[in-house]
Amino acid sequence: MPPPGKHSAPPQREIRNAKAGRDYFLEQRFEAGIVLHGTEIKAVRTGRVNLADSFVRVDGGIPVLYHAHISEYDHGNLNNHHPYRPRILLLNKREIRKLVEAVQSGGCTIVPVRLYFKDALAKLEIAIAKGKQLHDKREDMKKRDDKREIQRAMRQRLR
Repeated sequence: MPPPGKHSAPPQREIRNAKAGRDYFLEQRFEAGIVLHGTEIKAVRTGRVNLADSFVRVDGGIPVLYHAHISEYDHGNLNNHHPYRPRILLLNKREIRKLVEAVQSGGCTIVPVRLYFKDALAKLEIAIAKGKQLHDKREDMKKRDDKREIQRAMRQRLR
């Protein structure tokens, strides 16, 4: 039980982008810091984030996250943030150069994979990704269904 006057914080969880693993072959991954306003970080801590349609573009040597939806903070005031505003990512120059080279070589894009907390800082895991073709997606779905059938059979056998 927490000491009197102290509130226990809810467990901080990570927010995953389900579309990233389903629609792309994820290659090299990077950990990036993300620049957030006060109400944004409060909304992220409550888990009100959607990374499904978001992407990263390098504009003028600065990586920027677009279309990530961070809901407005419920207890915010008139200065609450806009849910879809572009957010700057913090990476080393060497990492930025790798991202730019991968995108310029063609066929690759940069997608956010997950948003999580490392100590008190919000971090975004991004990956260089290649898009999957329809037959690749069907193959993954078949593997998933086969795995599910095996699990069902094992459960029936244990009974």
